[in-house]
Amino acid sequence: MGDFIVFIGYTIPERLIYMINKLKAYLKDKNAAALIMSEENICYFTSFHSSNGYLVVTGDKAVFLTDSRYIEAAGNKIKTCDEILETKGMGKSLVPAIKALGVKTLMLESERVTVSRYNEICALFEGIDVVCDGALDKTISDIRMVKNRSEIDKIITAQRIAEKAFQHILGFISVGKTEKEIALELEYFMLKNGADGLSFETIAVSGKNSSLPHGVPSDKKVESGDFVTMDYGAITEFYHSDMTRTVAVGEVSSMQIDVYETVLEAQIKGLEAVKAGIKGKDVDAVSREIIKNKGYGDYFGHGLGHGVGVEIHELPSLNPTGEIVLEEGHIVTVEPGIYLPGEFGVRIEDMAVVTKDGCENLTICEKKLIVL
Repeated sequence: MGDFIVFIGYTIPERLIYMINKLKAYLKDKNAAALIMSEENICYFTSFHSSNGYLVVTGDKAVFLTDSRYIEAAGNKIKTCDEILETKGMGKSLVPAIKALGVKTLMLESERVTVSRYNEICALFEGIDVVCDGALDKTISDIRMVKNRSEIDKIITAQRIAEKAFQHILGFISVGKTEKEIALELEYFMLKNGADGLSFETIAVSGKNSSLPHGVPSDKKVESGDFVTMDYGAITEFYHSDMTRTVAVGEVSSMQIDVYETVLEAQIKGLEAVKAGIKGKDVDAVSREIIKNKGYGDYFGHGLGHGVGVEIHELPSLNPTGEIVLEEGHIVTVEPGIYLPGEFGVRIEDMAVVTKDGCENLTICEKKLIVL
């Protein structure tokens, strides 16, 4: 099933070393070094999180620099770097460390470096060719897109926590509960039951507010006849989960049922379209066509899905412009929705890992309309 199956039985350091070696191979070919400063990419290659750190990678060496707050923890945790050094600032420690490596070309994460930071780096590294053209970002993204078994298992663990939270919240939601109360209950349950953190700010919206795809939970109370849409996730060992479910409270209208069934059909058919070799935009088109044919095409404005990993939104994208061809080991969400302004909305979302002949749905939560 591709790269992501290779790591069954591997230890975590071996997995991490494999991934950083892929980056080293790219840099060796370019005769360059990478300066990685984003928390997400540092975490990906080292499995270590800090608010201050620099990862320097060349074709044959990796060095991590951090300040005194994290140096001991980094030394105990990081197994992918040849050296772990204490830094007292970019100018005092980072520049000498990089120059000591004989670096001639220094590549930056262009999507994560501000203009002011870029100018600062260029001034500090006089005599070194500083490259900020997106090439490093693409390379890292390509590496990150294909998940190995260890990464998939972490995402599954996070997803199971979220699913337990869904089962719990079904007994909590009732007429009179506010959206804020529902969101907080979901978050508290996940954190109490093993989540290291929350994937993003929980969306819990009801009634007319459910027509807002990324609505913010408010003091609005759930009323009989409302749809309640919940989009949320948990983090386990830096890896995110993502799911959305819409439930009904009390008796709902025939129109609400029609919209729900349309979204459900689009979601199921979208999942069936996911497989290695298909472009993201072509998966999106399958679900979008179903919604359009039912007369709701103007009310599905966002993309069908996105990648998930150490960030909640990663490549590849399933949307009308998604040109990336899906590969084995990609993890994507499939989350069509219909949003009728001032009335109600419905969204249903699962995560799936791409396989050669289809996909494995990582979400095992009920999708048929639940009426509370």
